[in-house]
Amino acid sequence: MQNTNRRNFLRFASLSALTGISLPSFAEKSAPSFSSEEDSFTILFQGDSITDAWRRREFYYPNDAPGMGLGYVHQAVSELLGQYPNRNIRCYNRGVGGDKVHQLAKRWQDDCLQLQPDVLSILIGVNDFWHTLSHNYKGTVSTYEGDFRKLLDRTKENLPNVQLIIAEPFVVKGGTAITEKDWFPAFAAYQEAAKKVASDYQAHFIPLQSIFDQALLEADVEYWCSDGVHPSLAGNYLMAQAWLKVMHPIILKS
Repeated sequence: MQNTNRRNFLRFASLSALTGISLPSFAEKSAPSFSSEEDSFTILFQGDSITDAWRRREFYYPNDAPGMGLGYVHQAVSELLGQYPNRNIRCYNRGVGGDKVHQLAKRWQDDCLQLQPDVLSILIGVNDFWHTLSHNYKGTVSTYEGDFRKLLDRTKENLPNVQLIIAEPFVVKGGTAITEKDWFPAFAAYQEAAKKVASDYQAHFIPLQSIFDQALLEADVEYWCSDGVHPSLAGNYLMAQAWLKVMHPIILKS
């Protein structure tokens, strides 16, 4: 019976390719096939819209391509899985556009702790500052740092062996959403807070601001990140490569 069903499905798929008939929705929505969770190595990406990057929420399984979004996470995961096919790596993207640290905390049980990551990668902070300019948010850099520490305390209490990666919140100067006098030096305090938190929690730190500052010597802001916040394909490549530089040694030691 199973062979008959499979032959019927393949026959229908071939006919569909010739006639333009769409496959039934169950074929599109069915869960991808993954290896056992036993001996797996789980990586979770968390953050705001830069991490979210228009990911499709319904594709929530590990390594599910539409669920990785269109940004640096998709690029990094693609390369990681291609380079380590025998390591049973399971990657999740749970970034949500617009989030600040306290909004991560509200969904932390479902979107972090229950996934039990071996590595937790967080990029958060641009909205914690930006929304003080544009959304009437009253948080301060002390709010940001304090919320971040509470989140990591909760994480370490539940996942004492998790390895942390903290990426520096960044902006690309000259972008259409960035006004120099409004953003600097105020935003630099948030970057320093993120760096200090990373040091205090023994997290790997990715210095994204200096990476983009250096990139501007090679091409203009339009090439890397036109609004100064949401990277282009090229900007996401820079982020993915910086993330992979940190991740490769972790994989090799695990």
